[in-house]
Amino acid sequence: MKITVQSIHFTADHKLLDFIQKKVDKLDQFFDQIISGEVYLKLENVDDEANKISEVKLIVPGVTMFAKEQCKTFEEATDLAIESLRKQITKHKDKTRIKLSEHKAILSTDEVSDY
Repeated sequence: MKITVQSIHFTADHKLLDFIQKKVDKLDQFFDQIISGEVYLKLENVDDEANKISEVKLIVPGVTMFAKEQCKTFEEATDLAIESLRKQITKHKDKTRIKLSEHKAILSTDEVSDY
């Protein structure tokens, strides 16, 4: 899967980029049809310590999934965003399976009624 990482208002080091790539690659275990992904890392100018924002967008056939988290570190924010996307992927797969099984049931009843 192709991942692009954009850091806004700072330059991300290679350790952080490798960490993000490794975490996003794990999503392939749950759904192998992910086309690409985009990760945006932002520093927000606030007095709060939790000023690091990680936004992750995944392109899946028919759907675009998005998660945004704000934490003290980019690693923590990325972990939470990936977990949110994992839940979205699982939900999407369940919906797809239900629709597919309904179509198969309709097709099988139509074939029986034709004869």
